[in-house]
Amino acid sequence: MLPVLEELGIGFVPYSPLGKGYLTGKIDENTKFDSTDFRNVVPRFTPEARKANHALVDLLRKIAERKKATPAQIAIAWLLAQKPWIVPIPGTTKLERLKENLGAVQVELTPDDLRDIDSASSKIKLEGARYPEKLEQMTGR
Repeated sequence: MLPVLEELGIGFVPYSPLGKGYLTGKIDENTKFDSTDFRNVVPRFTPEARKANHALVDLLRKIAERKKATPAQIAIAWLLAQKPWIVPIPGTTKLERLKENLGAVQVELTPDDLRDIDSASSKIKLEGARYPEKLEQMTGR
């Protein structure tokens, strides 16, 4: 899809680029969500899946430490580094998170950083579907 968008000059706006908060590094297998939180029904947010997928957060954390940034900023900076017409829209209800997310534009990822991220992340098999099965059937996602 991305090559077609580029050819046609159409931008891409990824929503939830922080994996519904998972890529911030503040969620692990012991995190408890409010009973009304949508993540309670998302297969990727079962305690087992969160534990299995923590390798991705560990990767972001290592790079963040090196870059003096947060894992969330690295995740957003990675998207911003892909193509100038990719504009992520992380959602938040907290001003401090908005400021943190905006700080991603100050994070410079070199071509070597991007290669390292791509290489390491390609070896990580994510567990759990992005959405509950019924929602995937309804939306085709």
